[in-house]
Amino acid sequence: MRETQPDGGRAGAALARAYLTGFCLSLLLTAAPFVAVMTGALSPGATVFCVFAAAALQMVVQLRYFLHVDASRAMHWNLMSLLFTFFIVFLFVGGSIWIMHSLHYRM
Repeated sequence: MRETQPDGGRAGAALARAYLTGFCLSLLLTAAPFVAVMTGALSPGATVFCVFAAAALQMVVQLRYFLHVDASRAMHWNLMSLLFTFFIVFLFVGGSIWIMHSLHYRM
């Protein structure tokens, strides 16, 4: 016998709609910089900005729609650990670039 959901299956439909929305946004945020690069419609500086902006938005879409990380109280610790991870990565990358620049300056 099949179990019925108390909400009549609306939660599953809402989840599927969220995944579909995230998938469509991901496709759009992948295709837009691809078209900008392949057509050469933008200046080189604007193209680089377009690629980086789309990459940043792509990260937000992935976190929101697929990993379900948001600002709700239930996700507080997940969000804090994610921010801490970004901070550590920033320290490693920034420190490495700083050290390499210093070594290049001294050589």
